[in-house]
Amino acid sequence: MSARRSIRSSVAVLAAWVCAVALLVAAPVALSSSIAPAPAAAAASGADFNPGNIISDAAFYDSNAMGSPEIQAFMERQVRSCSSGYTCLKDYRQNTDTRPADRYCNGYEGRGNESASTIIDRVARSCGISQKVILVLLEKEQSLVTSTAPSARDYAAATGQGCPDTAPCDSATLGFFYQVYYAARQYKIYKAFPRDFGYQAGRWNNILYHPYNNCGTQRVYIENQATAGLYIYTPYVPNQAALNNMYGEGDTCSSYGNRNFWRLYTDWFGSTQADLDRAPFGGYNLVVERGLFTVQGWALDPDEPSTQLTISLKVDGKDDWARFTANSYRPDVGAVHAGYGNHHGMDSSFEIEGGSHEVCVIARNVGRGVDTTFGCTTIDVVTASPYGGSSLEVQPGGVHITGWTLDTDTKDSLAVHVWVDDKPSAYIANAYRPDIPAVFPGWSDRHGIDIKMPVSAGRHNICVYAINVGRGSNKLLECYNVDIPSGSPFGSLDSVVAVPGGLQVRGWAIDPNTKESIAVHAWRGSSVNALRASKARPDVAIAYPDFGEAHGFDDFIAAPAGDAQVCAYGINVGWGDNSLLSCKTATVMTGSPFGGIDTTVVGTDVRLRGWTIDPDTTSPIDVHVYVDGGAFATKANVSRPDVGRVYPGYGSAHGIDTTFSLSEGTHRLCAYGINVGTGTNALLGCSDVTMPRVTPFGGTDATVDGRSVILRGWTIDPDTVNPIQVHVYANGSPAAVVTANAYRPDVGAAYPGFGNNHGIETRLSLPAGKHQICSYGINVGLGSANTLLGCQNVTVR
Repeated sequence: MSARRSIRSSVAVLAAWVCAVALLVAAPVALSSSIAPAPAAAAASGADFNPGNIISDAAFYDSNAMGSPEIQAFMERQVRSCSSGYTCLKDYRQNTDTRPADRYCNGYEGRGNESASTIIDRVARSCGISQKVILVLLEKEQSLVTSTAPSARDYAAATGQGCPDTAPCDSATLGFFYQVYYAARQYKIYKAFPRDFGYQAGRWNNILYHPYNNCGTQRVYIENQATAGLYIYTPYVPNQAALNNMYGEGDTCSSYGNRNFWRLYTDWFGSTQADLDRAPFGGYNLVVERGLFTVQGWALDPDEPSTQLTISLKVDGKDDWARFTANSYRPDVGAVHAGYGNHHGMDSSFEIEGGSHEVCVIARNVGRGVDTTFGCTTIDVVTASPYGGSSLEVQPGGVHITGWTLDTDTKDSLAVHVWVDDKPSAYIANAYRPDIPAVFPGWSDRHGIDIKMPVSAGRHNICVYAINVGRGSNKLLECYNVDIPSGSPFGSLDSVVAVPGGLQVRGWAIDPNTKESIAVHAWRGSSVNALRASKARPDVAIAYPDFGEAHGFDDFIAAPAGDAQVCAYGINVGWGDNSLLSCKTATVMTGSPFGGIDTTVVGTDVRLRGWTIDPDTTSPIDVHVYVDGGAFATKANVSRPDVGRVYPGYGSAHGIDTTFSLSEGTHRLCAYGINVGTGTNALLGCSDVTMPRVTPFGGTDATVDGRSVILRGWTIDPDTVNPIQVHVYANGSPAAVVTANAYRPDVGAAYPGFGNNHGIETRLSLPAGKHQICSYGINVGLGSANTLLGCQNVTVR
């Protein structure tokens, strides 16, 4: 902004301020604080588990159970430090997506780099689910809260949402944020449609003990919706063996999901039965003064008569805006509530900016029950902060700021801080303003602002603050976004890139006093290189069309191997000074090759990828690969843009990508970068590569049934999901050809990608006597060898 602009510096504005000063209010508002009359966590015991009421609705749907700071502190108590190379939940952060509001949740505004504690708290409040429930769910499903070495899959399936016991996870819900959001939302769907999901509150339900093993069911009367939701999410009830060993395993018919949910909640947060009649009670008043409000009243908790409760204030929608303890002397409370004592009063004051504010008073629960919101009140506060206004005029090389300010807590001239971007300067508002005493009787005419200050060239944000005295806070008089012209050169040292033998220095420079190219001095230590900013830079011409494009430099500077800092200066023409454009550091390299490799197995092939650079050349170099003593050569000339970004002076054509075949088993592979110039050949890495089995596998057994032999077993070929043939030999002679397609659900469970139909079951009629029965799985696909599944010796009588 270059034109002069006047902001609130007139006498008329002063008159408006003095009217506001006269409205110093001290009126009590809100709820009465009159008096009216009125269990801790322990280790979980199976005797206390109620399958029909695992957790009360009040506790489950209490979205004010914890705030983000409490969640963070809780997680840090569970895990003091993480295992090396892992990110624990207390340290986990991610970018979140925006989710639309619907009938189940109030939606979610995505943000960058959110902590796990913030995500848990915001999801809980959006979907109306307790933060404690989400923490317990994360621990129940993946042990995320206490794990010191969580895996990527633990975060991907954090709550088990969309991950049934009998199928892979739904890809749409994978990832920590999606898992937390859609798990909380799912419980609200259960609540919205209580008759659509099998288990229902207020009726008897037959609930499985175990997904397999034919363990039967338990008849359970589900008392409330929260418990019904837990059974829909994890549809098994713990049997007595699981409850008898609350912190261990039961028997083959035991399932643990809902037991562990109840146990974890009880251990961490106390009773799951958060009865509302056990919540805090009390009352409050708000007393408003200039720049201040005071919370008065009292608060008690029926579970902890002697505990002085924490009171949380929610102001203008911000949770935990302030906290204090209800510990003031209130003998009237003690007289009415015998056994509680006299120190449960509220009498705490808080400074606040002038204007209208909504204040909510919340008593934090202790023991059973939930937090109690005593009420929300809108208050109007007259400011105790400074008054004033300012205007700003841009001048060559700086600005001229004028205006006025005063604080009604003092007759002295106020300090004024001017921030230019992120740098402050201090001044005193003591300039002559004869209009002020007429509007503020008793104050002198020395409260004017008249500041001339230099500012460097370019766009700046300039903010003017009056510094508060006494009650109140510093007052922002105005902020300005301005463009400051300068007589000194300006520009950029864009990059200093290491190349063989030295550095490539690139940038641009303009002196506002001339449209001609100017000199640039590039200093490396005590050595200076004189350059000319005369190369074409169309981007500079677009940004500064008055100067044209001939203001770039892109030059080579010889430098020895090692770290080098280059500082570039624009050499001034006319008014101004030489200007530092920037300093940048790069490392000039020489010597042996460097890089790395990785290997992946694809069928019967090995794919070797990686990269290598020899610092003495920008050209691709040879790579020698040794496998079990044998060797072959390849070239590191594949495009690797990521390598080019890290080593921009060498380009991208330094990648390794070659594929070759290996036999089954484990092989030792090592790759070497072949040196050019100074240095020696360099080991890029070694890897033990295990080639997978590609032939059938399985097993058989044989039993005698009268004059027949029954052959049973199973086999799978890794190259197909279809059943394969099995050739059976008796005493070395072909006896049968069968297809391994019998129903074997145990095999399907062990190898879920292949299905259940891979069983062997056939009857062989053999003469009396001893026989050796041998069975072979017939290979398909990769590999060429059939597999001996087993030989059994039998005697037919």
